[in-house]
Amino acid sequence: MPTASAPSSAPHDLAAPQAAARSFRIAINGYGRIGRCYLRALHEAGLAEHYRIVAINEPSDLAGITYLTRFDSTHGRFPGVVDRTERELVVDGHAITVTHASTPEEVDWRRLDLDLIVECSGRYGSRRALQRFIDAGCPRLLLSHPGNGTEDVDATVVFGVNHGELDGSERLVSNASCTTNAVIPVLECLHRELGIEHVLLTTLHSAMNDQPLIDGYHHADLRRTRSAMQSIIPVSTGLARGVERLLPALAGRVQAKAIRVPTHNVSAIDMVLTLSRDVSAEAINRLLRASAAGQRGLVAWSDEAHASIDFNHDPHSAILDGSQTRAVGPRMINLMIWFDNEWGFASRMVDVTRHWLAAAFAR
Repeated sequence: MPTASAPSSAPHDLAAPQAAARSFRIAINGYGRIGRCYLRALHEAGLAEHYRIVAINEPSDLAGITYLTRFDSTHGRFPGVVDRTERELVVDGHAITVTHASTPEEVDWRRLDLDLIVECSGRYGSRRALQRFIDAGCPRLLLSHPGNGTEDVDATVVFGVNHGELDGSERLVSNASCTTNAVIPVLECLHRELGIEHVLLTTLHSAMNDQPLIDGYHHADLRRTRSAMQSIIPVSTGLARGVERLLPALAGRVQAKAIRVPTHNVSAIDMVLTLSRDVSAEAINRLLRASAAGQRGLVAWSDEAHASIDFNHDPHSAILDGSQTRAVGPRMINLMIWFDNEWGFASRMVDVTRHWLAAAFAR
């Protein structure tokens, strides 16, 4: 059966109707891979008028920002008109103020009259560091990465699993990680239906910009000094900690490792589980296929002969590959999950933006 395709790149629509007529003002801090995908996801979903990017803070120069908004080697040309003035990025006729500050305090966020900042630089993880944005005039901060710990943010959200817990009172919310968004819906289903005794997660992740193209002295992790395009490279990961944070019933039962592979986008998770009940590969596939059907737009199902490139620019959090399901004895199961680590994650950030702002302005 082919992959369940989303009707468009539009994020999942669970925003409350009370917020539908309001136009929200949003800023992006850090305009790298996820920051640019976030802006583009709003535009491709037809949401840019109601969720307006009014400011971008990015150290790079405006010419480079404009160019990389127009042309993207991974996701193709921007589907609209991108231009610039002396100090603004102009997208489909809408001017976006661009600043180049290196600290939160250097930007007058309060003057921008914002409803939300999307923090995509990855530089801030502690509550003390994140509070600097609030003190500088930001009413709410949505992180494109996990906070350092549960105490550092008001909530860590995987849309489709626990987004309903947001009531709008929060100031600091994390969108977790791309890998966490991919595995949590699957693990939650399996633990609820069959019970999970232990799980080993191996992420096969596309190369990232913290790796060099050619060997170079730039990282304390010696493996990350090696060329991203010439090797398969094991790296550290906080995925196990992220899973236990969102599914505390699995505390002490999760291990994870990550391997960077020389591709530009789309990643996979090889999942090995020991379950509490006997089950066959066929029964697991029936369960997961039904679960995906109930999470349309978030989780998809396929049993075709895929390669990773098939899921470039796919907005799902996870695509379950039924052709790779294996049973090793009565209770050990091996699963394969594909996900676009850029576009899928940015699409979930848009979903959380909509739900959180709707909750906040319905209070």
